[in-house]
Amino acid sequence: MSGQAGINLLSFTGKMKVLHLSWMAFFITFMVWFNFAPLLSVIGDSLGLTSSELKTLMLLNVALTIPARIIIGMLTDKYGPRLVYALLLGVCSIPCFMFAFANSFEQAAIARFLLGFIGAGFVIGIRMVSEWFPANELGTAEGIYGGWGNFGSAAAAMSLPTIALLFGGEDGWRYSIAITGILSLVFSFIWYANVSDTPKGSTYFKPKQTGAMEVTSVPDFYLLIIMKLPMYGALALLAWKLSPSGVQLLTENTTLAAYLALVILFLIEVKQTYKVNGHLFKKEVPEAHRYQFKQVAVLNVLYFATFGSELAVISMLPLFFAETFELDMVYAAMLASMYAFMNLMSRPGGGWLSDKFGRKKTLLILTAGLAIGYFTVSLIDNSWPLAIAVLTVMACSFFVQAGEGAVFAAVPLIKRRLTGQIAGMTGAYGNVGAVVYLTVLSMVSYEVFFLVIAATAVVGFIALLFMQEPKGTITEVREDGSIELINVS
Repeated sequence: MSGQAGINLLSFTGKMKVLHLSWMAFFITFMVWFNFAPLLSVIGDSLGLTSSELKTLMLLNVALTIPARIIIGMLTDKYGPRLVYALLLGVCSIPCFMFAFANSFEQAAIARFLLGFIGAGFVIGIRMVSEWFPANELGTAEGIYGGWGNFGSAAAAMSLPTIALLFGGEDGWRYSIAITGILSLVFSFIWYANVSDTPKGSTYFKPKQTGAMEVTSVPDFYLLIIMKLPMYGALALLAWKLSPSGVQLLTENTTLAAYLALVILFLIEVKQTYKVNGHLFKKEVPEAHRYQFKQVAVLNVLYFATFGSELAVISMLPLFFAETFELDMVYAAMLASMYAFMNLMSRPGGGWLSDKFGRKKTLLILTAGLAIGYFTVSLIDNSWPLAIAVLTVMACSFFVQAGEGAVFAAVPLIKRRLTGQIAGMTGAYGNVGAVVYLTVLSMVSYEVFFLVIAATAVVGFIALLFMQEPKGTITEVREDGSIELINVS
């Protein structure tokens, strides 16, 4: 490991330099990914979009992120975070510029769809940070990475409208969006020039095969296939929302073709998973080289409830405050931004608690808090004093984001060479959660929406009882055939 012990936020050398550059890269990806929401009405007026077209753009923004997180996870494990993050930041600046200069709904839609890819950047830094920090500091380091990087969406909300106003005129929003693209492009070079995949002398472990996640037992093979289904379900749900029954972007035939494509893709993925893991049916993997996929499955469910609900709640909270308390929309949006603001401290807090008191215990407490938090938020109505309502939402937000921090305090401790893929799958489940919750919201009242999230948190709590506290070591094999034991407790 890199020389210094502990986490010194004022240091910019060794592992701390890598941590700071990692959260900055993630911050920029989120700023680009969410550069659309704060300028929504201006862009709508400028391009003459209907409200259903605006909703479609918001959907397209997250559509590609589910498969992208899986793909980026695999590429990270194979080629290393240094190269993959640099390429992602550089390449995704192109659809960002495309969106800035779009003149029609179709152009904007294609650009937003492609920009879903930048939402996968998060996964890359998880692997990078896990290479540089020992297990007893990893939760805190991943929490800082996730919490400070996640703040990019709030920074976009706060700064982009102001930048658009400074440029003025009806093209102000275009300059504002283009600036985030320039940031992304410039930082791709800064990142590549200043980081390395591992500390000097450490080995970067790669998967034996790529194309599908490795598992180490036959029951885990079946569990992996089952855990893939909700991701395809969420993409089918998105296709349905874009179909004639939803916002009518796709025709009936195109929607059917999308469903068919998803079925074919799923079958290809099952085949690919068998290709990578078929040997399990002939010969058992030695005990020392096994890992338990149920650990990944539990973390997927928890991230569905935590990050999934965060993405969904951030997009509906301004409207919820405005309608419940009859507030001006700008004021309501300002109050709602307190929810995202909590990320700066809550997510590192969840990671730190995990390092201090254990992964499983921390997750159990935070998930219980999550369920109670959303249940309480479901009770908010216009008879509540506004200040109490805002405080209740912020308290709930603490459990949501500390829960995210605690999930990713456990992710890198399962199997080192698969960390990118595990982070990719868990991260994708967060997006699946967002799609599911937002679909629920389009059909029910705010109260029922919050109760549904509370119910999924209870499911997460039950799933957690099956998780085991990471302890001992992970066994990895170096290229020369020698064994390295990586401490996880």
